[in-house]
Amino acid sequence: MLQETILRMVDAGEQVVAPPSFICALEHEALIYEQTHQIGIDPLHVILEPTGRNTAPVAAIAADIIGEHDPDGIILLLPADHYIQDVEEFWRCIGLGIDTALQGNLVTLGLHPSTPETGYGYIRKGAMLSPSLYTVDRFVEKPDLETAKSYLKSGNYFWNAGIFLFTPTTIIDSFQTHAPNILQACRDTLAASKRNGSSVFLDPSTFSICPADSIDYAIMEHAENIMLVAPVDIGWNDIGSWVALDAFEKARTPAPNVTIGGNVEIGNILLLDGQNNYIRSDGPLVAGVGLENLIIVATRDSVLILPKERGQDVKKIVEALKANEHS
Repeated sequence: MLQETILRMVDAGEQVVAPPSFICALEHEALIYEQTHQIGIDPLHVILEPTGRNTAPVAAIAADIIGEHDPDGIILLLPADHYIQDVEEFWRCIGLGIDTALQGNLVTLGLHPSTPETGYGYIRKGAMLSPSLYTVDRFVEKPDLETAKSYLKSGNYFWNAGIFLFTPTTIIDSFQTHAPNILQACRDTLAASKRNGSSVFLDPSTFSICPADSIDYAIMEHAENIMLVAPVDIGWNDIGSWVALDAFEKARTPAPNVTIGGNVEIGNILLLDGQNNYIRSDGPLVAGVGLENLIIVATRDSVLILPKERGQDVKKIVEALKANEHS
């Protein structure tokens, strides 16, 4: 998925795009270079975090580093592991936001919601500025199911995919206004950081005291110059849950892992009289009879089982494992 994202960035049509920069954990440095070199891409920067501090600090650091080259260019900040089916439409939507970004605005994409998804944040559109361009009324957190249904029915809400467009100057100005403590900590970190070729090794001692916050909380929910390109319909999926992966497998053409009964079966599976299950094994045989609407994932040393309607509750398992000091 990382390589697909990289290739999507260089397949920009008429847009002139610099080589991609990456923000990742320190231990992923070799992986980034391996994956980029396999497809003939040389990274512009690989910014290496010694510890995670969420998305706001790295956005500020990336803006400062890229601003060294072009303070009034455009940064497209986006996750590295999203699925986008229609690349041409993706770039068309990005193009709709470029002029307003160059005018000193922060721009985000509002994904057309196809289902009342409770696992995504939403953006409520404000006033229309031009076709497909709106002000942002507000960002809203992940809703419960009934609220998500009301969002879908209203037509005023869009999925927040965490895709942003801005110039280095604009985002730095926003940090100075809304999160100056994060900006200062990031600049202290950069001043103490070491560089080797494309790699930027963020200084551990200064970066560890930088406030941890998301770019949504720190900047986007407070900024008055945030604009929305919507609706964006690009076949997007963040593959953020087992239910999303189930839907992704079923939407593939061809769909080699989908069997009779609408089951997704990957690995060593024996399923009799089952309906609408996602079952994956990385080793042991998983056998079942009469199962419906379940997620079953077997690894070498653990098995996860839960009903699909509780697919987002994997995080509760993770919390319980941590609470019990389980590896």
